[in-house]
Amino acid sequence: MQAVDKELTKAEEQIMQVLWTLEKAFVKDIIEELPEPKPAYNTVSTIVRILQEKGFVSHKAYGKSHEYFPIISKEQYSTFATEKLVEGYFQNSFSSLFSFFSKKGKIDVNEADEIMKMINQMKEE
Repeated sequence: MQAVDKELTKAEEQIMQVLWTLEKAFVKDIIEELPEPKPAYNTVSTIVRILQEKGFVSHKAYGKSHEYFPIISKEQYSTFATEKLVEGYFQNSFSSLFSFFSKKGKIDVNEADEIMKMINQMKEE
């Protein structure tokens, strides 16, 4: 798998979420998984081709039909997007990120306990 160096638009990310779940799909399969109102076939086809140009997907041709599959994993993109978020909005500080979400009430006590367990495990290693 290759390195991630480009951000996805909301529409591209939605298509990638489907491809990560299905692992391989034709455009019609992708459309079936998208919420209502369903986008037009040509719209999804165009987005998939853009994802291919960006290096996120590849395809296998069956005559005129193309079966698409991700070549960037969800984990790779998650790492890229999280690092970009922390760098751009939290001065590259995960403690600032944690503080932000805890002040907004997005992290409950159980999640904070889980985070503490992970931190303690890191210290032990």
